[in-house]
Amino acid sequence: MNSRAVLFPVLALVLCALLVASLLCGAVWLRPAQFFTADASGEMARLILTQVRLPRMVLALGVGATLGLSGAVLQGLTRNPLAEPGLLGVSSGAALGAVLAIYFGVAGHLAVALPLLGLCGALVAMTLTFTLGRGGGTLALILAGAAVSALMAALVSLALNLAPNPYAAFELTSWLMGSLDDRSWNQVWLAGPFMIVGCALLAFTGRALDALSLGEVQAESLGVDLQQVRLLALTGTALAVGAATAVSGIISFVGLVAPHLVRPFVGHQPGRLLWPSALSGAALMLLADVATRVINLGPELKLGVFTSLIGTPFFFWLVVRLRRNAP
Repeated sequence: MNSRAVLFPVLALVLCALLVASLLCGAVWLRPAQFFTADASGEMARLILTQVRLPRMVLALGVGATLGLSGAVLQGLTRNPLAEPGLLGVSSGAALGAVLAIYFGVAGHLAVALPLLGLCGALVAMTLTFTLGRGGGTLALILAGAAVSALMAALVSLALNLAPNPYAAFELTSWLMGSLDDRSWNQVWLAGPFMIVGCALLAFTGRALDALSLGEVQAESLGVDLQQVRLLALTGTALAVGAATAVSGIISFVGLVAPHLVRPFVGHQPGRLLWPSALSGAALMLLADVATRVINLGPELKLGVFTSLIGTPFFFWLVVRLRRNAP
């Protein structure tokens, strides 16, 4: 049987199991029978399910799928297996926008200010990256992204350094560590449309990425407009990852790891890797979110911290494998 034909059912089963776990586990463990009782415990269970667990689950799905899909697109676009959404400065830009919302107190007065400014920061970072790297090829784009990412990270550090009081610094640091805790439907409705539009733009790059695997000159000879492909990839990443980062904080390594988990099952063809990577990213995000609720270390473990702890060994292994396979 074709391994790709098996991949989607397996991913679907894993996602279904994780969806159920995400709805039932947490500080208060729920039982399915509770949802059908008419007493106070049943009412409380339904309230927790609809107002706490469901929006958190939907955001985990959206953020994970966004990171997985954008990671697959950027790895195909740059032909770099170590590429991920933070490569182009989008994540750092979104983080800077959200940090500014917290720093100036806007987020405390207007709930939507944090994700909105985070999205604006991502768009600014994308614009800078594309402007600096335009016309210089993929390498110039990567270097521009690294420069923009360093600039945004420096400005975030400056905001932390100049935080008006320890409580503001703690709030900034806590948000930067990444979490889906205390998220509501407001964040879903605000970030969801941008993630959907961004992912749709990224999906249009599939055929061009297959041609790019032969090289930029060969892709152009096949009729691929490289500038258009880069613009689609950058705009889609900025919209999708910017919105995701704005509501969840910085989540590391999901965009890097998700494509590599499914790449052997799709014949290493970039265009066929996109949607499996999105499903893989959603599964990884749900798994990490469930793990942070199940692992009891006192305060709830931050999602970004957990993904970094799990993703770093994978990153080391990937670097060692690439070094061994290098000519």
